Amino acid sequence: MANKWSKLKNDLSVERVEAIDNQVAIELAEMPLNKIRNARHLTQKQVAQELSINQAAVSKIENQTDMHIKTLGRFIEAMGGKLELVATFPEGKVKISELARV
Repeated sequence: MANKWSKLKNDLSVERVEAIDNQVAIELAEMPLNKIRNARHLTQKQVAQELSINQAAVSKIENQTDMHIKTLGRFIEAMGGKLELVATFPEGKVKISELARV
């Protein structure tokens, strides 16, 4: 049986717990679409119904490496989110406003 994180971390050093928490934060900050969908406890069929497409089309979208921003935005919205596009420069980050109109 799996142990709870709260129980396991009591046996680890503070440094190790911080390192694990940092790695988890990194992995949660960058996820493929299917992992986001799974984390939101949604099936491909549920997302397909929200988008008025079939389950096979959801699978295709999740496996694409190149798609229209509008498609990605609709997919994220079907999962209950909102897509924001941010450009990162040495001076800082800038949110791309045109995406709000997609």
